[in-house]
Amino acid sequence: MGSLDLRKVVSLLFIIAIAVVFTVQFGPGSNGFSDVNPAGAPAAAAVVNGKEIPINEFRREYAGQLQYLRQQGQPITEAVARQFGLPQTVLDRLVNTELLAQAAARQGLRASDEEILRILQRSPDFQKDGQFDYATYQQVLRDFFRQSPADYEEDLRKRLSAQKLLGVVQAGVVVSDDEVRTRFAKEGNQARVVFARFLPSMYADKVPAPTPADLTAYKQAQEKAIKEYYEANRFVYQQPERVHARQILLKLAPDATPEQKAQVLARAQALRQEIEGGKDFAEVASTSSEDPGTKASGGDLGWVERGNWEPALANAAFALEPGKLTQPVETKYGIHLVKVEEKKPAQDKKLEEVQDEIATTLYKKDKAKELARVEADKALATVKGGQTLTALFPPEKEGQPALLRFEQETRPEAVQTDTFNAASPNVPNLGPAPELLTAVFATQGPSVLEQVYPVGEGFVVAQVTERQLPDDAKFAEKRDELRQQAQQAKQYEVADSFIKALKKSGKVETNPAALDQVAGG
Repeated sequence: MGSLDLRKVVSLLFIIAIAVVFTVQFGPGSNGFSDVNPAGAPAAAAVVNGKEIPINEFRREYAGQLQYLRQQGQPITEAVARQFGLPQTVLDRLVNTELLAQAAARQGLRASDEEILRILQRSPDFQKDGQFDYATYQQVLRDFFRQSPADYEEDLRKRLSAQKLLGVVQAGVVVSDDEVRTRFAKEGNQARVVFARFLPSMYADKVPAPTPADLTAYKQAQEKAIKEYYEANRFVYQQPERVHARQILLKLAPDATPEQKAQVLARAQALRQEIEGGKDFAEVASTSSEDPGTKASGGDLGWVERGNWEPALANAAFALEPGKLTQPVETKYGIHLVKVEEKKPAQDKKLEEVQDEIATTLYKKDKAKELARVEADKALATVKGGQTLTALFPPEKEGQPALLRFEQETRPEAVQTDTFNAASPNVPNLGPAPELLTAVFATQGPSVLEQVYPVGEGFVVAQVTERQLPDDAKFAEKRDELRQQAQQAKQYEVADSFIKALKKSGKVETNPAALDQVAGG
């Protein structure tokens, strides 16, 4: 796969993010063995007015969205997807769809059987030789969705009903001439900016460890912050027994006959003998495993808790010493072979045991942030004296700052943005920065912004390199296009407000742990 095109990635993720609900046409994503729930996690990713959204549905939707992005030619990793908040976006859209579907039911809006049938017949995932094929339909549902046709069709009906209600809500949207002109005033108000970030992580190695006296004083002054850090990261200090494992899965149909089971079991035994005979487990998994989620990585499951697995598989794996291999184990997913690479015992560290460690971490972080601010102030003074950010902080790779390569920045680097306008909620490549945006569009031409701006965990120094003010002469030629854009924007706002009202009048509970439990990329 080719190199990552940042602009296209941002555009695709933006398209996904602004969709209020899921579309009714959706195909199989990466699924399979990863459907088992993590330890201690509820089965629901969210509960909407008492109706559960299963965590497996959330995982399936997330995998499908990630697959869609990759099918557009972008080698998007799990880390990049998380950086852009894709898991939260997917969960929000599932909640929105459920809220709208419930509201549609209360108003008697329900998709018909004929509408469902048309969607199924159009879906290429269920076609054979260009025509809908019921056997293919059943196989795709069984292998990828693990749903019956009745459950899948009811899910489609829910989504279509949600879209019907959304259409009713948006149908009456109109925009005035004043709104069109306001949009033009914002879109025609454009700028380009070059900025440099000063992050605490860039200066962490310059912060000495606190002396005992420093640490004691810090613990006394920051007792609340230390406790809050411990509570927020309790999962780090209180963990169940875990194993780093690899697995080979040979799929088994739910209605498999005893003879078919025996054949798959024999294949598993043969693979086990090959591995015991000296073949590399990862190599065998890459060629023989039927789990699409782990096959490419040699069956690597990462660190797994006992509750991640069905009891039979967990009991077999957790009884092993590192380097050992289970006998074939049958679950509802098929026949498994699991190799344990490493083991970690359970741990339960109290606040008293780790408070010095936490205090040291927070102390160094605070000092690093102070250093970042000092360096940002120095840079701003230099730029005001006539230097440019590009000359002061050239990227290590010409034209490719680490930020744009999705790499950790180790020092400030000048980043030139594309042109953006006053309607934008974000600074390109930087994200939300309301104060900085206000300052940019208060300028009348290229200039250095007068102050250092806190953005995220760090600080930003910026120069406006290009400015373009609205040109009324172009308003007439763009009026129709702007009206359509304004109407689409208003439809989105109306839909968003309607859903917020449904949330306010109802009860929505989300499981934050679900965001960390989606299938890996």
